[in-house]
Order: sequence, then C-alpha cells, then structure tokens
Amino acid sequence: MEYGRRRRQLLRVRGRSIAWVVPLLLLVGIVLLDFNTVEQFRIISWIVLVPGIAAAICGVWTTAAFSLVSVVTYVGVDDAWPEQYKAGLADFVLVALGGVLATLASAVRVRREKQILHIQDIAETTRRTVLRPLPSHWAGLEHAGVYLAADVDARVGGDFYDIQPGPHGTRVLVGDVQGKGLGAVETAAALLGTFREAGYYEQDLTVVAARLENRMLRHRSHTAALGRGDRDRFATAVLIGFHDDVRDAVEVVNFGHEPPLAVGPRGVRELPSGDGVPLGLGDLTGGLPPLHRVPLAADETLLLVTDGVTEARDEPGLFYPLAREVDRAVTADPRRAEPGRLVRRVRDGVLRHSHGRLADDTTVFAVRRLPEPVGEAPERGRSPT
Repeated sequence: MEYGRRRRQLLRVRGRSIAWVVPLLLLVGIVLLDFNTVEQFRIISWIVLVPGIAAAICGVWTTAAFSLVSVVTYVGVDDAWPEQYKAGLADFVLVALGGVLATLASAVRVRREKQILHIQDIAETTRRTVLRPLPSHWAGLEHAGVYLAADVDARVGGDFYDIQPGPHGTRVLVGDVQGKGLGAVETAAALLGTFREAGYYEQDLTVVAARLENRMLRHRSHTAALGRGDRDRFATAVLIGFHDDVRDAVEVVNFGHEPPLAVGPRGVRELPSGDGVPLGLGDLTGGLPPLHRVPLAADETLLLVTDGVTEARDEPGLFYPLAREVDRAVTADPRRAEPGRLVRRVRDGVLRHSHGRLADDTTVFAVRRLPEPVGEAPERGRSPT
C-alpha cells in the first residue's frame, strides 16, 4: 500500500491526476505502429493492453472509458485495412472482453484501496491516541521523537513514549511492549494511561514505577481472564524524572530497557543499564529496579531508543553501532546533539544500515532541558494533562 501511495503521488501534477496519460500514450503508440508496419504484422489486437494498464492506475470510470475507446479504435483501424489483412472477429471479442474484465478489476482495486486507506486512518488514529502529539518545547523540555513501524501498512505497534508534567517535576517514559499487534498496542495504552496519572500526582518516582508494575500485572490478568494469549506479555521501559529544583541531574528507573545515552559536545556516555527486570516480571526478583540519580549537564541530550534501533542489521548481519555512530556525528558537529537533529541522524542511520528493512518497530526519542523554564511550569499544580 505504501508503494501505491507513492505511485499516486508520481502520477499527479499540481494536485491533478495524470494517470490517464499512460494508457493514452499506449493507445496512440499501438495505432501508429499498426499503420506503419507491413500487412503481415498486425498488432491492433494489442490494444487490449490499454484498458489493462488503465485498470492498474486509473479510476473505474476512466478505465471504462478507455475500454470503450479501445473497442471503437479497434473497429476503426481494422476496417481501414483490406479484407485479407483484417484481424477479424476473434480479436474484436478479445478486446471487448478485455475491456469488461479490466473495468471489473479496476472496481475491485479501487474498493480494496479505499478499505485499506480506511484501515490506515483507524491505525493512525490509534497511534495518535497512544503516542499523543506534543509540542517540541513542553514542560521545560525540548524533545523530538520518531516512530517507525516494522509493518508500514499497520503504522502501529508496541513502542511508546510520553512526557508528563506535574507539581513534582516532569516525567518521561519510553518503552517497548513484547509482541506485536493490537494486544501490544492495548498494553502500551494501558501503561501510558497509568503513567499520565501517576506521573502527575505521585511525588516519588519509585511510586510511579510501582504503579506501572501493578498496572502491567492487572492488565495481563484481565486479558488472560478473557481467554487471550497475553499471560506472558511484558514490557521494557525507562522512567526518567526531571526535577525543577535540581537542574544538573535526573532520576532513572530502568525496567530492562536499552540504556539511555547522554549525548553532548563532550561525547557520548551510557546511563545505568537495564539492571531491573521488565514490567510484569517483578515477581521473579521480588522487587522493582533501583532508582539511579545520575548527573546530566545542561548541554547534554538524553537519547532513548527501542531495540528496533540496536538490533537493526545490515546484509552481513552486523548490528547498528548506535553509540559509535552518534559519537562520530557529535564529534564532527556538536550541534547534532540537539534533539531534532539527533533523532533524524539516528533514524537515517538505522534505515541506511538496514536498507529500509526493519525487523522490529523502531522508536528514537531525544530530550533535554530548556535553558529556562517555559510557561507550562506554573500550571503544573492546577490540572493534570
């Protein structure tokens, strides 16, 4: 379907479709070739290709029009030849039947495309519900994020991220639900809903982490009771807290996720790794992951990715070297540590490394403090967002 979308864009000029030009040129070419070849080389029956091409790229009525024009043209061109060189009734039936079948095929194609576009609209609405749009400067943070679904038609998956301001600072959550499909999307939505409430009201980040763990267990129990195969589902995640009164450090709770990278003019360093188990598996260790307080300079950006980035492979099977590539880019130009540039750099690097063949949903999210608090900060104690 992605191919079909690009095809339609290529066949438009100034917003108007020019798809009809292709079958028209084919029609004219066949007629001219038939008139400019010897009598023994009659190709007018090839005109059956015209409605066939129209069925692939044009609408139903345009295809029907080309089917009719092809029949009329066939009759006119064939009658212009002497009797002994006429193609005859059999080829006429071929052209007429080809036009009817091409029109039916065009109707089926157009209907199918409308259905797929409708499904994609639903998927896009679902994605926006899970990954709600945020302004680039929000709650004292500058951020940028990109989500690439492994299934380009579905556009949705289990990756998630969000920023929640509140009276106790700003919290950031990035994660990846195990598995694919609507079950993973539903789990991501459940975790984000809990994060948006707990991230606003709870003062202690460890309490937010506990609420997320409990939500994962409750959600899994509920879906299992419904007879769905989500009994073993879990999610890796990184929970980060930015305090308003502590601007040189952040709090990090890592649920078995890829370790965040602190990216700045002085290079790249790795924050505490996923020393805890994923969400939903806390009963295996009897507790939550530890909370780490780590320094973060004002000019450093936190880069968080899902395993679609670190597990992207090239043709020989080598993984994408995230830290090395980011360090090389920032060393060459320190401005690439800005969230927007950093996200674009990683996104392009992953797609180039994997030749566009993503094996898993891929999320790249970058965030850093703004130099001065923005207008949202005074409103944090009024109403949750």
